[in-house]
Amino acid sequence: MEKKPVKIVTIGGGSSYTPELMEGFIKRYEELPIKEMWLVDIEDGKEKMEIVGAMAQRMWDASPYDVKVHMTLDRREALPDADFVTTQFRVGLLNARIKDERIPLSYGMLGQETNGAGGMFKALRTIPVILDIVEDMKELCPDAWLINFTNPSGMVTEAVMRYGKWDRVIGLCNVPVGAMMKEPKMINKSLDELTYKFAGLNHFHWHKIFDNTTGNDITQKVIDAIYDPNVDDGTPKNIFNVKFFKEQLQQMNMIPCGYHRYYYRQEEMLAHAIEEYHDENVGTRGQQVKKTEAELFELYKDPNLNYKPEQLTKRGGTHYSDAACETIASIYANKLTHIVVSTKNNGAVPDLPVDCTVEVSAYIGATGARPIAFGPLHPAERGWLQCMKNMELCVEEAAVTGNYNLLLEAFILNPQVVSGTTGKRIMDELLIAHKKYLPQFAEKIAELEVEGVTIKDDVARELTEQGL
Repeated sequence: MEKKPVKIVTIGGGSSYTPELMEGFIKRYEELPIKEMWLVDIEDGKEKMEIVGAMAQRMWDASPYDVKVHMTLDRREALPDADFVTTQFRVGLLNARIKDERIPLSYGMLGQETNGAGGMFKALRTIPVILDIVEDMKELCPDAWLINFTNPSGMVTEAVMRYGKWDRVIGLCNVPVGAMMKEPKMINKSLDELTYKFAGLNHFHWHKIFDNTTGNDITQKVIDAIYDPNVDDGTPKNIFNVKFFKEQLQQMNMIPCGYHRYYYRQEEMLAHAIEEYHDENVGTRGQQVKKTEAELFELYKDPNLNYKPEQLTKRGGTHYSDAACETIASIYANKLTHIVVSTKNNGAVPDLPVDCTVEVSAYIGATGARPIAFGPLHPAERGWLQCMKNMELCVEEAAVTGNYNLLLEAFILNPQVVSGTTGKRIMDELLIAHKKYLPQFAEKIAELEVEGVTIKDDVARELTEQGL
């Protein structure tokens, strides 16, 4: 029986990642026939959307498939009868990320996109927006699936389910894809010869590896290979590659994700971040990405460019399409493909409540994600996991309620924030810096302004004064 063509809406369509997405859809068109492709963005993103939208159309025109790319600044125009809605937006754009990074670093604490103080504030800005999108979807495309790549992906996905009351959602990250692409080569295997099992939270998961021929756990073999100086260990491009302690990995018999470096090698990662922060020729990761993105959009303007350029791999989200497009294709065709996703726990990780969101291996089909049971973790990993999840739950509730006191609890709980007067000062400065995007905290922000709270970092303060 012929299946109906698909309508896909991408919110944040002006993102530099959009060519990744188009490449993935073109590659899968025979199993995922797209009838409509919509890109949605805001007024501030209009120019970028027009550039990337024109390139996306060139990519389709260069393919054998007749697909029209529509663009709009009104998501309600795009959403009616959508089958899949993908989200890849950044509230406050890269300037907000730069403030998330620089304000904590100005006090000697980690500033990072999804970890520490900056990661919590990215969630505070993003969750109210995703919940507004969900309300529109309930009205205009109630049968659609929401495929979320917006960071912090785990918290955003959990808020959709917990506060948006929308279960047709799957959160994605490219980090597990990168591991499964790189690691088999380290031990002279192909991915289809191995079974991977992931468990944890977005940007805070671990995985184990098994040999399909013998059924044996070969995680230690991969751990040994990681320390071969001639091997690419698969660390994402956006993470400073300081090695984990081998003894620690041998003890846990699991491989942590790249972002665990911010917790397991906090001293070294913080020192590197501070070094870049003080180097005017380098700057924080957000400042580096801003330059890379400017270069990408100059490339995208080329009327002859009709394929994804190699420079896109410099962005931390490379391979996004492998996760997003395969997830959509697997739901559409009930393929039951193994994909690592953020979804409702339902007992897959018994150390966490059944109704919370975890990032785990799952089979993806017509009913969404079917998480694969991982089993209980050892005390060290269990302790980290429970601390991080409860911090996330506090942040999510604060994002919805604007509860300053609860946000302070989250800051004190977060392992990347040294609790005390300075940690609270960083939180207050970030509230001032992101006033434009935090209406739920308006009353408290007004109090802080009356108290005379100002932003210490020159770059972040100037961006705020310019309304950016």
